[in-house]
Amino acid sequence: MDMPVPNELNVLADAVFRPRAIALLGATPDQKKNNSRAQRVLKKNGYQGRIIPINPGRTEIMGDTAYPDIRAAPGPIDHAFIMVPAAAVPDAIAGCVEKGVKVATIYSAGFAEIGPEGRAMQEAFTETARRGGLRLIGPNCLGLVNVTDGVPITNNAAVEAEDIKAGSIGVASQSGSMMGALLSRAMARGHRFSKLVSVGNECDVGVGEVAQLLVEDEATRCVLLFMETLRDAPKLAAAAARAHQLGKPIIAYKLGRSDLGRRIAVSHTGAMVGADELAATFFREHGILRVETLEALVEAPRLVLGRTPPRGRRVSIITGTGGGAAMIVDRLGLYGDELVGPTPAMQENLSAQGIHLSDSPLIDLPMGGGTGQYTAVLKEMVASDGNDAVVAVLGSTARLRPTQVNENILDIYDGTKPIAVFCAPQADEALRICDEADVAGFRTPESCADALHAFLNWRAPVARGVGAPEAMAKASALLAAAPSSTLDEAEAGAVFQALGIEGPGARVVEKPEDVRGIEGPVAVKILSPDILHKTDAGLVRLGVVSEGAIRDAVAELTARAKQHFPQARLRGALVAPMHKGLAEVILGFRRDPEVGPIVMLGMGGVLAELRKSFTVRLAPVSVETAAEMIAELPELRMLTGFRNLPRGDVAALARAIHAISLLAATDGPTVQEAEINPLFIRREGEGVVAVDGLIILG
Repeated sequence: MDMPVPNELNVLADAVFRPRAIALLGATPDQKKNNSRAQRVLKKNGYQGRIIPINPGRTEIMGDTAYPDIRAAPGPIDHAFIMVPAAAVPDAIAGCVEKGVKVATIYSAGFAEIGPEGRAMQEAFTETARRGGLRLIGPNCLGLVNVTDGVPITNNAAVEAEDIKAGSIGVASQSGSMMGALLSRAMARGHRFSKLVSVGNECDVGVGEVAQLLVEDEATRCVLLFMETLRDAPKLAAAAARAHQLGKPIIAYKLGRSDLGRRIAVSHTGAMVGADELAATFFREHGILRVETLEALVEAPRLVLGRTPPRGRRVSIITGTGGGAAMIVDRLGLYGDELVGPTPAMQENLSAQGIHLSDSPLIDLPMGGGTGQYTAVLKEMVASDGNDAVVAVLGSTARLRPTQVNENILDIYDGTKPIAVFCAPQADEALRICDEADVAGFRTPESCADALHAFLNWRAPVARGVGAPEAMAKASALLAAAPSSTLDEAEAGAVFQALGIEGPGARVVEKPEDVRGIEGPVAVKILSPDILHKTDAGLVRLGVVSEGAIRDAVAELTARAKQHFPQARLRGALVAPMHKGLAEVILGFRRDPEVGPIVMLGMGGVLAELRKSFTVRLAPVSVETAAEMIAELPELRMLTGFRNLPRGDVAALARAIHAISLLAATDGPTVQEAEINPLFIRREGEGVVAVDGLIILG
C-alpha cells in the first residue's frame, strides 16, 4: 500500500521547530560575542538533538565537536543558523544546499535592508536556495524559539535572560528586537508562549507562511503578528481562513499607518486609498483582529481566546469611577462602537433585587460597601443578550483591596462572554489576579478600548463568489484584443459595458468632418491611450451644442494634443451626449502590490476635491457587499429618500460595483488598474452611467 505524501507544512514545521540536528555557522567560544549565545541557549533549554558548531579555527566549542565548514559536518542536518559576515553568507547557503539542509535561518544582516547592492546579493543566494530545495528564514532576523519543545534557535538576549514558560500563544514578528520586547512585556503579564519566530527580510519564508505553521501547531491557540508590511498576503489569507476553521484567533499589530513611500498610482483610486486603509480592509475581510497599540497586542489574547466573532458591536460598561470609564467611552465612540445601557429584562430582574437602574449606558456603582449591587449588576450584564462584551472599570478599590476583584468580578464570571477589566489606578496585584484567572485585564484606557474595538469588529473571513461568466468572458476577450497595455476611453468603455455597466453612448470621430449628424449638447474629448487625465490637460469641452461647434472642438483639441503631447498616439476624439445624475461617484479597481485586487467607491466631483470620502473592499465583491459599501458613504444617504429628496438608483450602483470588481477574476491579460470617473447615479429605476474611464493592464 502506498504511504501518504507528508503534508508540506508538516515537513517544514518539523525542520523549523523540531530539527534533529542544528548547525551553528559562525559559532564561537568567546562568551562576550553574540554569536556564542545561540549555542548557550540551546544547552540551557535542554535541546536533545545534535548541536554542530561551524568554525574554521576550532575543533571543539562548549563541549561540542566543531567543523571548519558545514560540508565537512556529519549529516543529516535539518536546520542551520547562519551568523557569518554578510559576504560569507552566499557560500554558507551553497554549503547548506550541498549538505541537504532543509531550513536555514539567517541572523546575518547587510542585505535588502541596506540598499540595491545588498538586495542583489540577497536575491542571488535566495535563488541558490530555491534551486536546491533549501527554505530560508531571514536574513537580518533574530531567529526563532520553540518553547513547547525547548528548541531556541536564536541570538536574542531576551531569550537567554528570561525563563520562558510554555503556553499557547504563537508569535510571528517582522522585527527581531520587537519580538524580544513583546516577549518580555507579555511574560510580565503571565502570558505563556508556544512558538516565536522573527522573519527579518522575508526573502523566502514570511509572516504568512509562519502564521500557517502556527495555526496548524497543536500547542498554539492564538497567533500574534507584529508587522511592518504585507509581503505574502495570499499565505496570510490562507492562514486566517484555516485559523477561523480551527477557532484560533489571529491578532495583528501593524506599523506603517502613513502613506510615505507608497507607490503613486495612475488612477485617482490609487491616490485616494492609502496603505493603512488597505491593510485594515485586508485584516477585516480575512477575519484577523487588528489592534493599534503594542499594549493591546499584549493584553488582547485573554479577551478573544476561545471566542468566535461577535454578532454586533455593542458593549456595556459598569464602573466604580466615572472618570475612568469616560476615557474608555470616549475612545469607543471615536471608533464607532455602540455603548448600550441595561435592557428592559435586565432592569426588571434587578428591580426584583431592589436595584433600580435608569436607561443610561454608563452604570456607575460603588464596588465596595457590602451592598453587592456592583456584583449583581455585572452578573446580569454578562448574562444579557443585549450586548456583545462587558467592561468592568475599577477605581481605588483595585489598589487598596485587590482581592475584592475575586468577590466582585471573578467569582460570578462564567466565561460565556468577553469581559474587560480596566484598573484606573496602578493596581498590579489586581491585574495579576485577573491574569491568573485568564480574565483580560488592562493597564490603560487606550489599550482597553483598542482591544475591545478589535474584538467588536472581528468578523468571519469573507467568502468570495464570482458569478457572471458570460459577461466576464466578453470582457476577457476585449482585454485580450487590446492593442496596448493602456486602453483608451472607448476601449475601456467597451469592457465596462461588457461587464454590464452602461456607457455614455459615445461616438469615435477620427477627424473634424466626421461629426455630421451629431446633435448637441455633447462632451468632446481627445481620444488617446497615452493621455489619461484629459481634463487636467485641457483636452475636454463640455456642453458643445451645434454641429459646427462640435467640429471646431474636435479640430482644436486635436491640434492642442499634437502640440502638448507630440509622442502620444491619437485616435481622434470621443463625442458623447451630456449626462447628469443625482450624484456622481468614482468607481475604481486596483491590483495592490501588498493586498491584491481591491474595489473602491468614492465621492466624485467637487466632493472628491474637498474631502476624501471613500470605502474599499477586497475584490471581487458580491452585490450584497457592494450595498454595504454604498451605505458606508454618508453623502449617498441623500439617494435613499433622505428628507424627501429624489431617490437614486442605488441598486444599479451596487451592480456596477460588483461588475467592476470582476476584473479581479477575468482571464487573459491582468488588469492592474481600472476606473470610472465619474459614474453618474440617476433616479431610481434609471440606472447609472459611466461617463469616463480607464483601464491599465499589468
